[in-house]
Amino acid sequence: MPLYKIALSVRHSGTQVTEKVYRQQIRPMLQNEAQSMELTLPSPDQGP
Repeated sequence: MPLYKIALSVRHSGTQVTEKVYRQQIRPMLQNEAQSMELTLPSPDQGP
């Protein structure tokens, strides 16, 4: 879910407050998603 949608749902005026408040929860989630993408997609040296 994009950060701006989270900000809207908790009625923050922008994403800066949301990022500051929820940083500890958001960062691990993004790292997990990035790791999943690395496992799913082939590396550039493997080719298509």
